Amino acid sequence: MSHTTRVRLGSALILAPLLAGLSACGESDQPLAGDPYDATGQLSFGTAQAPEGKEAATAVDPDSPLKISATGGGTRITDVAATDAGGRPLAGELTADGRGWRSTSPLAAGITYTVRVATENGEGAPGRGTHSFTTRAVDGEKQLNVTFGPEAGTYGVGQPVTAKLSRKISDPRQRALVEGALAVESQPATQGSWHWVDDTELHYRPEDYWPANASITVRSHLAGLPIREGLRGGTGKPLDLRTGDRVEAIADISAHTMTVLRNGEELRTLPITTGKEGFATRSGKKVILGREQFVRMTGTSIGIPAGSAESYDLPVYWAARLTWSGEYVHGAPWSVGSQGSANVSHGCTGLSTENAQWFYELVRPGDIVEHVNGFGEDMAPFGNGFGDWNLSWEEWREGSALHGEDAATATPARATGRLQPQV
Repeated sequence: MSHTTRVRLGSALILAPLLAGLSACGESDQPLAGDPYDATGQLSFGTAQAPEGKEAATAVDPDSPLKISATGGGTRITDVAATDAGGRPLAGELTADGRGWRSTSPLAAGITYTVRVATENGEGAPGRGTHSFTTRAVDGEKQLNVTFGPEAGTYGVGQPVTAKLSRKISDPRQRALVEGALAVESQPATQGSWHWVDDTELHYRPEDYWPANASITVRSHLAGLPIREGLRGGTGKPLDLRTGDRVEAIADISAHTMTVLRNGEELRTLPITTGKEGFATRSGKKVILGREQFVRMTGTSIGIPAGSAESYDLPVYWAARLTWSGEYVHGAPWSVGSQGSANVSHGCTGLSTENAQWFYELVRPGDIVEHVNGFGEDMAPFGNGFGDWNLSWEEWREGSALHGEDAATATPARATGRLQPQV
């Protein structure tokens, strides 16, 4: 689908804002198609046009609109398509008499634009003019940079994409502009949305998990965009990801079992133990954050006093991390007698050493572990790992500046940072 902004004579149509998902009609009604005459000499591009005797215009002020006018006697403008080097359309409107066009969305700074203009002369013959110009970079303004995550690589189908901003954005209109400039595409294609976690961080996820064995591209089109006075869009390194097989584990806290599936096929059902009373395992969907072959787990790291009845200091092997506060799926040979029959841990999901190693070698970051039929608190959507999938699709879209009814109030606060393991 083309991202070209189109304006037609006689409609005086005001186009949608920049980056708002504009699209052109099919090729069959393209006024720029056919065999038009060269109408460039019958058009003026205002300050974006090179002065007489010069090959190129001086860098154009991005704070001034682009103005195009027809200078030939009977020439009228019938269509304008203006895009920058990144393919972003420049919105604009045509005058009722077809003699002029003016941009209605701000120009980006330090960006090259290409403008294609379709015309019609007094006899109805079609013409076409093409012009390129570069806007001036603005000195002294701060930049809004973005860092995408996770690192490039292959992940499970539950891995959210993250965008960390270098400056706070709280105004709903500014958020909409920023969010609209952050592009995520996947093959196979799937519907998804950004969600504002707080003023500096966004997460992106589909309605359901990502397709298995998909490719995902993440790009920023913020460069040069005016966000607010004194702040323009800056850099954002592109990110390419892949997903592997769909691997998910359903841990039934009451039944003391964990069923592991790959691409919908059940691989194994394993006996487990989870958190006992006072240390109940969180319920809900969790994304594997990483794998650690060996972890030293201590009770003091989660606030248990040394020397108390609940105190522990244990070497733990084959550990897949689920939360920053220390919840893992790991080998627990000391609790094999309770696995499959009782919950005796301090919050982690314990397996035999053999089963833990099998699980560790199967999974990767981004795979899903869901705890059901429990009695603990729910997994938080943000702040203690990736609990993003515990929000319904409707709740998720409410956190979008482009889709939510009131994104400014729908943005949840962040919870605690990284803490230590629990067993």
